[in-house]
Amino acid sequence: MKAVVCREPGVLEIVERPSPAAPAPGWVRLAVSHVGICGTDYHIFEGKHPFLEYPRVMGHEISATVIAAGDGVTLAAGTPVIVNPYLSCGQCVACRQGKPNCCTNIKVLGVHTDGAFCEEISVPAGNLYPAEGLSLEAAATTEFLAIGAHAVRRSLASAGARALVIGAGPIGLGAAIFSRIAGHEVTLLDTSTERLQMAAERFGFTSGIVADEKTADAVREKTHGDGFDVVFDATGYGPSMEKAFSFVAHGGALVLVSVVKDDIRFSDPEFHKREMMLIGSRNATRADFEHVADSIAKGLVPVDKLITHRTTLADAPRDLARWAHEKSGLIKAVIRVGG
Repeated sequence: MKAVVCREPGVLEIVERPSPAAPAPGWVRLAVSHVGICGTDYHIFEGKHPFLEYPRVMGHEISATVIAAGDGVTLAAGTPVIVNPYLSCGQCVACRQGKPNCCTNIKVLGVHTDGAFCEEISVPAGNLYPAEGLSLEAAATTEFLAIGAHAVRRSLASAGARALVIGAGPIGLGAAIFSRIAGHEVTLLDTSTERLQMAAERFGFTSGIVADEKTADAVREKTHGDGFDVVFDATGYGPSMEKAFSFVAHGGALVLVSVVKDDIRFSDPEFHKREMMLIGSRNATRADFEHVADSIAKGLVPVDKLITHRTTLADAPRDLARWAHEKSGLIKAVIRVGG
């Protein structure tokens, strides 16, 4: 089969690799249909991922069809599926609590092990969800949208809550879309007026704040001095995450959707006087994938406006390298592999 391999930072090649063997009991062999390009993939290509071992086949935002199923699996050949790329151990403290998304031994396809920038993969049957009612291109957006949907669910914010989403990239837009689906009044905050304008024109997020020296004043004005009931930070930028504490209303919550290697510092008196919640959000669970798939099927998620760039497996080395630097207008790029 053909695969795109990142040999080392800055080097992408199309190679021939053996196709997966017949699936083991409980596993499924898949023909990859579409795979999204994530910010993580760009970081891997640029050599910015701190723990990655090269060479690596990237790709973890996956839709596929079943080729063959191992013993104990009832999925028929040709069945369209969404792939959950988080391979969990099933035995650790998190898995025992039904939280495989934060498994202590987690392996993510395309990061810790080879992913889906290739024609075929094999995964455990428990990591596959039905894609009925979705195009296979739309199904490939489920994983990145599930990150935002999981963060919204973790927030516990009820309908009518005033929500601030910091960072209008793909993950932030996903959080904003599912915050709106949850009935929240959503405002976006970003350093880029271009991204805020795009979010307003494409997705109807007309309440926006530009991150500058007047941000705090704008937050007070938007919330009549109260602050936001829930704040989602999707920037992956330490200073932004620290500043986000000051935007939370008394009794509100801050959800850190992104992660940085740095220590995050905040004022304990300010934190306590607000009796605010600080919530970490990592990956997503089956419930989130199913919520996203159902929302796409119902027309609540404008997938056609999220996917801005398309390529093929043959052209992916050229296009991914270009899009790593040419970000204007880019929200989500998708590789068509099969289908």
